[in-house]
Amino acid sequence: MSEFAFELELCAHLEARREALVARQLGASVADPGGRILDVVCLEQGPEFEDRTAIASETIPDAAIAADVGPGRARYWKDAFAECHPDRARRAMDRACEIGFFERERRNGREYVRQVSRYPDWYDRIVGIENKPDLERPGDLESQLRTDASLGLVDEVVLATESYVTRAHLNRIPEEVGVWRVHRDGANTDDSSDTGLDLEVIREPATLAVDEPGIEPLESHPGRTDVAVVSPDAKARARRRIAERAYGKGWRTYEFPGCGTCSTKRAENATLPHCEWHGRLVDATLECGPSCPEYESESAPEVDLEGERDRETAWQAEPDGRQRRQSGLDRFQ
Repeated sequence: MSEFAFELELCAHLEARREALVARQLGASVADPGGRILDVVCLEQGPEFEDRTAIASETIPDAAIAADVGPGRARYWKDAFAECHPDRARRAMDRACEIGFFERERRNGREYVRQVSRYPDWYDRIVGIENKPDLERPGDLESQLRTDASLGLVDEVVLATESYVTRAHLNRIPEEVGVWRVHRDGANTDDSSDTGLDLEVIREPATLAVDEPGIEPLESHPGRTDVAVVSPDAKARARRRIAERAYGKGWRTYEFPGCGTCSTKRAENATLPHCEWHGRLVDATLECGPSCPEYESESAPEVDLEGERDRETAWQAEPDGRQRRQSGLDRFQ
């Protein structure tokens, strides 16, 4: 099975079985942005999750969350973003107003902003999952997992595979990393009617030290590896960015091919792109088009992926928002 198809089916299974938000393909490095991408992220809900759903369905820009803006007195926007590059500050401010996290008003030709409500404590543990259906083709698996374990950016790291896991496999990856073996069609359950996935826990993951400094490998050279020491504060900000990106993005970021041989497939609670000719799930952006010998130009299936996410998860596509009525020059209710 391709890693793409494996990833989509695993996301569907996790979303159906866990009280967590699932997202995929998220950056998980600090000193080297883009240096590490997590295949799947499971984000557990925190005590104020409902307050987050009420604000916006989109990702709130990190610069807007970090800005010196609160729900009380409105501030001149440039003063509120004093620690941020002006161009980035302007983009973050405009986006925060657009999605409803900031309210904006104009005084004497100047723009002032305030939060519609305090940014909530809405997420808890973050679990990162590395997908490797075939362990005989590991790629950079070992170095990726060692980075996750030494950096400690997420609370737990898990390797998910369809391969039979040997002692040699376990010895090649950090002991902190958990291992799941994925079975299909009820092959490892007593219920023959189970046509989804079953996760066999080969090794439980250890809890990583997210509140302590982490070590992020950067570049490898003969005889040495350059590393960066990442502070707990930097990790906390990166975790918040992961959480916000996961909330706004989710995992239904795939497309459906505009091809007559493409159909839809239900997996757990999700609609996935399936090719009749290939007999499997396909990545429309990479595999479908005139270069395929069975390509038949046709309108893509109409699937409301955002509506599906809204129905199946605690995420809300169209929240009410927290806009308030002005009761005085600087006081809102």
